[in-house]
Amino acid sequence: MHLQEVKTPAQEAAFYAVPKAIYKADPNWIQPLEKDLREVFDPEKNKAFRGGSEVIRWILLDGSGTAVGRIAAFVNKKYKAEQPTGGIGFWECPNDFDYARLLFDAARNWLQERGMEAMDGPINFGERDRWWGLQVEGFQPPLYCMNYNLPYYQTLIEQYGFQPYFHQVCFALDPAAQLQEKFYIRHAELAKDPAYRARRIEKKNLDKYAGDFTTVYNAAWAGHGGGKSLELRTVKKMFASMKPVMDEDIIWFVYHNEEPIAIWVNLPDLNQWFKHLHGKFGLLQKLQFLYHKTFSPCARFVGLVFGIVPQFQGKGVDAYLIVEASKIVQKTSAYTEYEMQWIGDFNPKMINIAESLGTHRSRILTTYRYLFDRQKEFKRHPMLN
Repeated sequence: MHLQEVKTPAQEAAFYAVPKAIYKADPNWIQPLEKDLREVFDPEKNKAFRGGSEVIRWILLDGSGTAVGRIAAFVNKKYKAEQPTGGIGFWECPNDFDYARLLFDAARNWLQERGMEAMDGPINFGERDRWWGLQVEGFQPPLYCMNYNLPYYQTLIEQYGFQPYFHQVCFALDPAAQLQEKFYIRHAELAKDPAYRARRIEKKNLDKYAGDFTTVYNAAWAGHGGGKSLELRTVKKMFASMKPVMDEDIIWFVYHNEEPIAIWVNLPDLNQWFKHLHGKFGLLQKLQFLYHKTFSPCARFVGLVFGIVPQFQGKGVDAYLIVEASKIVQKTSAYTEYEMQWIGDFNPKMINIAESLGTHRSRILTTYRYLFDRQKEFKRHPMLN
């Protein structure tokens, strides 16, 4: 067996094809869209390339020359850590530690040559909302742009010496289930005040809601726990890209005297439709997607963002928002499953909020860290207040 750096179109094709053999007998695996993966490694599409960041990919060939494993390593200049820390991602490997060690060694050596003192993985070369973490519990079909792997991956990565840096907890609930009584009590208190109003998004007026989203998001997250401010033009672009798959019944805003104070953004789980496309998204697949979207109702919707501006936190706005949304979702939608995107275990406040909604833990992914200096003290992700 030996490694090849991905340089040619043939090697790149092999890089994307590796998972097909590994997961061919796994009914839970949903092949990601190749276009989404290609965008990660496209300097024109991925802004993580800016500022001198670097990335490299390898495929692992067996004795017959067949690609049986892969890995990417990257230095993201915007990635903050206690020590200079690189990343690994898009790791796929047979259940053989010799194969895993060869892949990890290549990544480690490359990162050390660039001054890194640790590597985190498997993570994305970009934002945390995609391709982040190794699945360790709750093996089921992945959400759109969520990592998925077989259980033995945890054994291989920990045998090499990686340690859990933080756990990523996903929560789920039955959207048709009766809410806890406390929600209705808190909702009733706010509902008496005519200053509060809950509204669904309107596709015909996306610019307005993009502005309202930006206001709430920046007030709730910017500057807290490393959160970054969003620019209105970025949100407008994001909403425009989401428009074809938006369901107006599951994106909600709360206003106080017509000022936006809370948001709850959900989308149908696109993998419910993309699983039929086998990783491709050409003209034929786009037609297939439209067919399934039209005639195959999506059973699961996914929570992306839930936030309240600080001055209205702790006043029951969360309960008000959830009850108002449930009036529509429980009566008119075909959804039978709801799952939230992950929350880091370093954020106990948000974990507690998620659990207070009557959820259960649906799956756990883990971000691992490997310190190159094996004598250095390992520290978990710092807790947020």
